[in-house]
Amino acid sequence: MKRLKDDLNSHSNTAATPTDLALLQLFQIHDSAFPIGSYTQSYGMETYIQADLIRTKEDLIEFCTSFLFNNLVRSDAILIQEAYAAALNQDMDKLLELEQLCGAMKLAKESREASVNLGRQFIRTVSPLGTDEFLAEWNELIEAKSIKGHYAVLYGIYSATTGVSVHHAVMMYLYASVSGLVQNAVRAVPFGQNTGVQAINELIQPVTEAAELVSTLTIEDISNNALGIELASMRHEYLFSRLFIS
Repeated sequence: MKRLKDDLNSHSNTAATPTDLALLQLFQIHDSAFPIGSYTQSYGMETYIQADLIRTKEDLIEFCTSFLFNNLVRSDAILIQEAYAAALNQDMDKLLELEQLCGAMKLAKESREASVNLGRQFIRTVSPLGTDEFLAEWNELIEAKSIKGHYAVLYGIYSATTGVSVHHAVMMYLYASVSGLVQNAVRAVPFGQNTGVQAINELIQPVTEAAELVSTLTIEDISNNALGIELASMRHEYLFSRLFIS
């Protein structure tokens, strides 16, 4: 017991490193209580559910894995990685290019609007938490309606200002995206909470593989191969009843 107390005292006296602080800040912005509305998104999944195409845990994992590798990895994740690097260099021209590219590649109206709504709410929420001048400059561009404010680009900029690694920033974004989908499926299908926990657990390995894959990609690799999911997002606004935004 004495050794345990000594260990605890030693640990409690260890100052938090910048990496620790950056990771905890990253955890905070992905917490379900962080008020940017990400929990309202289904990215086409609700259309699949109403078409009775997601009935089991295996169906759900297949949908999330396809969304992960055929959409997120080849779009938002690359934009985050590119925005992170551009923010470190304070390359405004590059960031403006990424902002326009993000809007152009989101073909479904709801997905495009969701990207902007999430981005604007995100920067409104994080801006009072820090004093970074570069992030404040981007907030001013949004307020002046000079740019739309897409979430993936703003998330990349914010991550660069906190000092978290780009790998952790991308990985947490991917994890939070599929975790949110699973939580929404638990409510919409519905599944039991244990099924949701098991599904997220089984998606952890694909998420880590996806994050590694992103590190090998560049802006030249941006594409959208999730055509079924994209079409489902387009049909979502015409569903008779909706719990989520697509």
